[in-house]
Amino acid sequence: MKARALLFAAASLAWGALAHAQAGNVAASMDSHRDIVLAVANPIDPPPTHAGSSLLGYAPSGNYGAGQRAASTLAALQRNYRWSRLVGWPIKSLDLYCIVLEPPAGTSRDALLAALARDKRVQLAEPLQNFSVYSSDQQDARKYNDPYVDLQRGFAETSAGLAQTVTQGADVDVAIVDTGADVAHPDLKGQIRDVHNLVDDDASAFDRDHHGTEVAGIIGAIADNHIGIVGMAPKARLSVYKACWYPPDSDAGARCNSFTLAKALAAVMETNARIVNLSLGGPADPLLSRLLQGVLQRHIVIAALPPDGRLGGFPADVPGVIVVNSSGSSLDPPGVLNAPGRDILTTQPDGGYDFTSGSSMAAAQVSGIAALLVSLDPDLGGHAIHDLLTRTSKAAGGVLQVNAAAAVAALRHAAPSNHD
Repeated sequence: MKARALLFAAASLAWGALAHAQAGNVAASMDSHRDIVLAVANPIDPPPTHAGSSLLGYAPSGNYGAGQRAASTLAALQRNYRWSRLVGWPIKSLDLYCIVLEPPAGTSRDALLAALARDKRVQLAEPLQNFSVYSSDQQDARKYNDPYVDLQRGFAETSAGLAQTVTQGADVDVAIVDTGADVAHPDLKGQIRDVHNLVDDDASAFDRDHHGTEVAGIIGAIADNHIGIVGMAPKARLSVYKACWYPPDSDAGARCNSFTLAKALAAVMETNARIVNLSLGGPADPLLSRLLQGVLQRHIVIAALPPDGRLGGFPADVPGVIVVNSSGSSLDPPGVLNAPGRDILTTQPDGGYDFTSGSSMAAAQVSGIAALLVSLDPDLGGHAIHDLLTRTSKAAGGVLQVNAAAAVAALRHAAPSNHD
């Protein structure tokens, strides 16, 4: 029995090592028209103890990987269906082990999905899907020495300077699931406390990524440093999870997929981040929706409205997510907040600044405002924040949109209430 236990432990560690090695470069090579995400149950039971046994070879709890049941199930399934495994990773919070697989030659993806759906050993099987980031192109307010603050349209229209006389979002952790970001940017250096590259091992590409740099700047650019702009919550603490990347020789913008987003959400779920910014989206995805439901139990999730205005895709389709539209858009779905998203000045890689547009930027504005509110009342939940921002929205340029100062004032003077 001891020999068998040691052998299984070594196999489990090997699975984990293989998954890590493969994940480094495989995401960008996945094919959303071909590949499948599959999940099997992965309960990890503590090994039995025996007198005099040191149980050497068992991975510690921190190295959660494929348990014996998951490994055996996947091996049996692979023999049955003859797929090619591209990568695997555990999702501890759901007790699942997931893989991305390529159907065997001569077998269509739809046929294999249908067969897997009937197989009781399979917890979930779905097409690998692609996602994309959404970008296109005061009186008594706090005064800053940042030279471009007067050019920040969103900062001015939401009265952020007035709100920041009360709070700047201190001690609120914000997770940004996006592309990479320029952590050395003069307006972001020190603001981004940790980074997680879930796409590849290319640190240089991480620092050159535009979209994540733009979102991070809107939320948390440093204030009063005589440089650039001011973030909506300049004292918030940012974490960047790179789940999206820019395909080479493509002008279509950054893309993500089910694999990279699942890893990012699972990682965020294990943190103390209060706010999660998802300036991205795509089709409905059962695995990602299930993960996001878990995230919503402890975190406030803010997402961008898709360009077509439909709420049927991930992450906008998950109840409890705060969805944000760019003010002035012809789209106006019920329950969606409006925030400035056109010609927003923000940080760019290599220490630069430029104007950018899209609901991605509007969502980032709301994530920053949410950080201001949570710093005043750490018990606030997503529903309370959505209701507060809806009630305190004000007309700006003929459009009703969120207002940071009004929301902060209403929260400070509100009677104790349900914070759900």
